[in-house]
Amino acid sequence: MRFDYKSLNDLMNEYGNAFYLLDSAQFELNFIELKNAFSKIYPHFNIAYSYKTNYTPKLCKTVNRLGGLAEVVSDMELEIALRIGVYPKHIIWNGPHKNSLAVERLLLSGGIVNIDSECELENIERIARQNTDKKLRVGIRCNFPVGDGVISRFGFDTQTEAFELALKIIRQHKNIRLASLQCHFATRALKTWKPRAVGMLEVVDRVGVIPEYIDLGGGLFGKMDDSLKRQFDSEIPSYEEYAREVAPVVAEKFKHSAVKPILLIEPGSALVGDCMYFASRLTNIKTVQNKSIGTLLGSIYNINPTLNKKNPPICVYSDKADRKEYFDVDFGGFTCIESDYLYRHFNGRLAVGDIVVFGNVGSYSVVLKPPFILPNFPMLDICGDKTEVVKRGENFDDLFHTFAF
Repeated sequence: MRFDYKSLNDLMNEYGNAFYLLDSAQFELNFIELKNAFSKIYPHFNIAYSYKTNYTPKLCKTVNRLGGLAEVVSDMELEIALRIGVYPKHIIWNGPHKNSLAVERLLLSGGIVNIDSECELENIERIARQNTDKKLRVGIRCNFPVGDGVISRFGFDTQTEAFELALKIIRQHKNIRLASLQCHFATRALKTWKPRAVGMLEVVDRVGVIPEYIDLGGGLFGKMDDSLKRQFDSEIPSYEEYAREVAPVVAEKFKHSAVKPILLIEPGSALVGDCMYFASRLTNIKTVQNKSIGTLLGSIYNINPTLNKKNPPICVYSDKADRKEYFDVDFGGFTCIESDYLYRHFNGRLAVGDIVVFGNVGSYSVVLKPPFILPNFPMLDICGDKTEVVKRGENFDDLFHTFAF
């Protein structure tokens, strides 16, 4: 996506001095490229998009149109999927907490609920007993070491009695079908992906049933600017590298099998990370104790709500010829939080009124932005012939209509 000062300034004159820019075409290309990387090795493959990463309806609708599934972790996200027209059978519900009534609604409609703990089994059994005429599709979230040095809090430890109990309960009910075996590990390191696949295939052997889905969860790096790549302490794998770690293992396992499960992954950042930008007007530049600070109409919570220390890709656009050369400028946000900096150590020409655009802000930025000090800004898709407002700017009533004044 290419920008220039005039086009950005025209948008600001209409929509305000800060907004998100969505590259929906890039999102679609990412989905197709990621799916092709795995499918050419193991054709029985699909993607369940992680709604929690960025639940912008236009993106979720794109996944649905392209044949992908919806991976949700709450009744709120379930409602998003249903409202945009996703068939319940194409919805997979993960997460450590589930609304029991919404779980029942999804199961009776044909969706999959992946059980995260023993506490969920009682509700699943109740639904099965009260609806003996319905086939319920459930899965089990599996937890085992993958060499990342982290004890994940999600799913059943596959070496425990609790895991065996879950299997026993599922087998006891003729109207419950084990449709999925799923795992999720937060690490994005390439070296952990083959252990995921191997571990899940070992679980399949132990269970003795080939499920509809073998689901390896999320946790993939996506595409990013080289300036951002250099800030990580490891290489950033490509889609193809992830595919080569796991797809051949699954393909080899089932090459002679009459039943071939669907290999599923649940990417979020890997699809949407590079598909959004945040643009903000530079409202002032000042010097404090020999330190240059630029202030933006935006905050760290708009572009990096997980508060990591990495600088996003940045580009400054201006129509001024008399800009001053600055060194080691920190761009601060509009909030009253001392640590609210969107970018550290910028070197280059600047003037008040310039437009600063940050890249790689598609992951978690919109969904984790708190309603703090100012309402959130609009989101504009400028991929087509005309600007499409996919999320209008929030206003006072959006934030305060639930309060009693």
